[in-house]
Amino acid sequence: MGDKEIKSQRKIKRQSLKGVYRQNRRLKDKIKKVSEKVEIGKFDTTALTEKEKALKIPEPRFAPFREVKSFGEGRLDGWVNMLFLGDNLQALRCLLKEPSIAGKVSLVYIDPPFGTNQEFKSGVSRTVSKSRGDETAYQDKIVGKEYIEFLRKRLMLLKEILSDKGSIYVHIDWKMCHYVKVLMDEIFGQENFINNITRIKCNPKSFKRKAYGNMTDAILFYSKTDNYIWNDPREEFTEEQIQTLFPKVDKRGRRYTTLPLHAPGETLNGPTGKPWRGRLPPKGSHWQNPPEELDKLDAQGLIEWSPTGNPRRIYYADEARKKGKKRQDIWEFKDPPYPSYPTEKNLEMLKVIVEASSNPDDIVLDCFVGSGTTLVAAEELGRRWIGIDNSKIAVDVVQKRLLAIKRLSAFKLYKEV
Repeated sequence: MGDKEIKSQRKIKRQSLKGVYRQNRRLKDKIKKVSEKVEIGKFDTTALTEKEKALKIPEPRFAPFREVKSFGEGRLDGWVNMLFLGDNLQALRCLLKEPSIAGKVSLVYIDPPFGTNQEFKSGVSRTVSKSRGDETAYQDKIVGKEYIEFLRKRLMLLKEILSDKGSIYVHIDWKMCHYVKVLMDEIFGQENFINNITRIKCNPKSFKRKAYGNMTDAILFYSKTDNYIWNDPREEFTEEQIQTLFPKVDKRGRRYTTLPLHAPGETLNGPTGKPWRGRLPPKGSHWQNPPEELDKLDAQGLIEWSPTGNPRRIYYADEARKKGKKRQDIWEFKDPPYPSYPTEKNLEMLKVIVEASSNPDDIVLDCFVGSGTTLVAAEELGRRWIGIDNSKIAVDVVQKRLLAIKRLSAFKLYKEV
């Protein structure tokens, strides 16, 4: 190879190296500019293309809860029921951020810890147990003023989550009932207190302590406003009740009783305060119907006159059977003798509550869900539901009970991270 050829090749090589150096310098300058723009530990979205932005993973719907699993069949309205494993205070705060839930829940039922300072375990025999070897189902260790504050925080959130037609039932024992009543008067307003329901929970006891036997607990029933859902629950008359309440029998063999035609309170100017058939209503009262309507009842044979001329309305037992007996504020719904979880409540009792204070497709919420009786009642009665508990044992029991329901509507399990 000649000198000229060697010099030519060296020149080409030098030019090539210069090109590489220039490319490296431009790349270094570009890297320097980007590094000055992006702080360490931060994600710079300005460097993303529009396509990359669209692919960015959205924040979880109920952070700090993450979806774990889905169950059941989808509903026609697209709603998916929810079961949360974690702190109910955190879960309620998440739900209040959800427009489809906040202010739209029709019914809240809760059976919170009773401030007993006890630890509840669940044995392999499916009965409530206190054996050392059994796994802890939940702890009821918050007592005194800390317990009241614990409950206050949750009740305040529950009030916000209720719709204006919503109601809340708080199941509590005889020791804490009066303290919780004062707390609920404060949060929901004394004017929205509806009932203090006495629930017979077990058979009579024969404990040796110096006191009367305790066989009841309480359910405090409040509404959010005076325009709350009420479906007037009824119960069937027993044959014994029919014979006692309707002791008379007419010529056709129909059982009946008689009721007063007057009601308390005088009417000064209206027709119900005027004489009918020559007699005025008793002092301090008024006729329940205007005189012309009383004439119609008498013509239909629905008024019975006593030998002294006192009129009373006839009320037949078969009419009462069709209407049912109005449910009173003393309920006998005993706890299951072999519960699947400590404090499991009577399913029929929860169905009464769900039917009385919600309508089909309404949202029912229980943030101390325990064995899941509220959710089972809501599911079987065609309501939407949300359940929350911080016990893994409880949530496992809930899933098992729900999955035993035929044609179970869809629900998602969320777990606190």
